[in-house]
Amino acid sequence: MRIITILFALVALPVVAASPEAVQGKNGMVTSRSALASEVGVGILKSGGNAIDAAVATGFALAVTYPSAGNIGGGGFAVIRLENGEVLILDHRETAPGSASRDMYLDADGDVIRGLSTRTHKASGVPGTVDGLLLLLQHHGTKSRKEVMAPAILLAKDGFPLTRNLAAQFARVLQAMAPYPASKAKFSKNGTPYAAGDVWKQPDLAATLEEISKKGRDGFYKGRVAKLIVAEMQRGNGDISLADLADYRSVWREPIKGTYRGYDIWGMSPPSSGGVLIVQMLNMLEPYDVKALGWGSAQLIHLMVEAQRRAYADRAEHLGDSDFYNVPVATLTSKAYARKRFGDFDPDRASDSEAIGAGSWPEESAETTHFSVMDGKGNVVALTTTLNSGYGSKIVAAGSGILLNNEMNDFSIKKNVPNQFGLIGRVANAIEPGKRMLSSMSPTIVTKDGVPFLVTGSPGGSTIITTALQVIVNVIDHEMTLEDAVSLPRFHHQWKPDSISYGKHGISPDSLKILQQMGHRNLRAARWGRGFGDANSILYRDGVIYGMKDPRNEGAAIGY
Repeated sequence: MRIITILFALVALPVVAASPEAVQGKNGMVTSRSALASEVGVGILKSGGNAIDAAVATGFALAVTYPSAGNIGGGGFAVIRLENGEVLILDHRETAPGSASRDMYLDADGDVIRGLSTRTHKASGVPGTVDGLLLLLQHHGTKSRKEVMAPAILLAKDGFPLTRNLAAQFARVLQAMAPYPASKAKFSKNGTPYAAGDVWKQPDLAATLEEISKKGRDGFYKGRVAKLIVAEMQRGNGDISLADLADYRSVWREPIKGTYRGYDIWGMSPPSSGGVLIVQMLNMLEPYDVKALGWGSAQLIHLMVEAQRRAYADRAEHLGDSDFYNVPVATLTSKAYARKRFGDFDPDRASDSEAIGAGSWPEESAETTHFSVMDGKGNVVALTTTLNSGYGSKIVAAGSGILLNNEMNDFSIKKNVPNQFGLIGRVANAIEPGKRMLSSMSPTIVTKDGVPFLVTGSPGGSTIITTALQVIVNVIDHEMTLEDAVSLPRFHHQWKPDSISYGKHGISPDSLKILQQMGHRNLRAARWGRGFGDANSILYRDGVIYGMKDPRNEGAAIGY
């Protein structure tokens, strides 16, 4: 009963979410998009669990309390630093169903069928979240499934009062969910929108979580729950089969490692493009005195945009699932390649994206959520998880409470045709059965002399990578506090379209004028709030753990 009282009280925590100061702790920290989920994670730490236990508990809680991106019907990536200094990464990204084919979203004329890869049952890849969270717990956790899943089950079963933000989200997506009775039943009161303060219960999801708690991965990938997912697929001509679910496996991969001004940068390897691109862009920036150029100056924005332009061009050509395509990771992340790639940089003039192709050498992937966890022993988890679009395909598998993802849109469904985030792909990211779609998710851990220093990541589609990059540069180059590094406006360029988007008030009028004189075109201020990204981050310094919830959204950093 005590946990319910605490969780209900946390609904009234917008002050924590919007605080300009980082939260401090000595023993542990969780920062996430949901105050309820952060409290669940910290509760696990306080009960003797480590950061991996807390991350798994937080992940399952987010599936209940932040359904637009928290999930058990999607997938994600985790970067983990263990107390012995070892860094591991787990790929639990979704996979293409066994019946998938390269041109499955094209009509007879070879044109893309609008909405087929985003708003239908055929948009879903085979979910990986449950397998990934359970594998993390099995290999590096200290608590049982029952212990770490109990808070999420309680939240789903007994419900929690909706914040104004969540109630408004439900109202916005209700029309898109109208064709799907199970979605309408879960996210409304018989078609009437929920209001802030209404207690929202999810009995079907609670039953599904209980099944996983009792039976492990078989409680999701086999048996009753798997049959409910496949029955939903069959109702809407989807592709996921019982065999696809039973065969799904997460993959431990080699982390991407780079160095930047004496710090070690640890990130995800393909099928994430984030680790490669962050290291590549840092390599391009390292020869320049970023601090002297000054945060917000036209000269620094120009420098970073040109690095972003070249890195995203390489993403389109060279990045995909390394189990299916020979991704040249070592080359793309080498400092020698960065020097060559940036050799045509003009400090006074913008490049033309049409003239910037992918790099070459002699032969030899908006709605996601990121959370960061650290315990007092030095275990660290950076975990980013997603359904792709907000609320995924908007389809709930009837009887299960599970929102289905629309990750198939992250494949290159046709060469040089952008996905919903404007990202272009080619052969490396073409659809194949069992293949993982390319992602922009960029959970990142930075260490200094083997000690944890910074943990970051973000949602935001194509802007995820540049958000994480700017948090890192803000802390290392500009020597900012964590609150400033996370809170200040950001800018983004992704090669094509050839435009710079930036957070509201993020570029001064003088800098805008200079950038335009340099030849940068299509500079666009965000029309919403404070701009893009939700970089829930942790900084460790002098024995103190600092946690910062990105003030752009709800949530909380909670430490003790």
